[in-house]
Amino acid sequence: MLLTKEKTAQIITDFGGSAKNSGSTEAQVALLTERINHISSHLDTGKKDFNSSRNLMKLVGQRKKLLKYLQATNLTSYRKLIEKLGLRK
Repeated sequence: MLLTKEKTAQIITDFGGSAKNSGSTEAQVALLTERINHISSHLDTGKKDFNSSRNLMKLVGQRKKLLKYLQATNLTSYRKLIEKLGLRK
């Protein structure tokens, strides 16, 4: 299983502020990043898994939209999140 309930709750509390705040943009981006990392490591071994490759592109697009929204609304939170997740090199 990809994300257990405990791991999901831990990510939400780390980035969302509380366990109930799963709808915050930061928590959603963190969860998407975790899923993206998992699928990318899977694609390293199975290069011809086209369904997973398509799902990876969809998740990257969703994360990009959320990051664009966060950048437009709260720039300081955006910069903290990027640094904490290590997205931009």
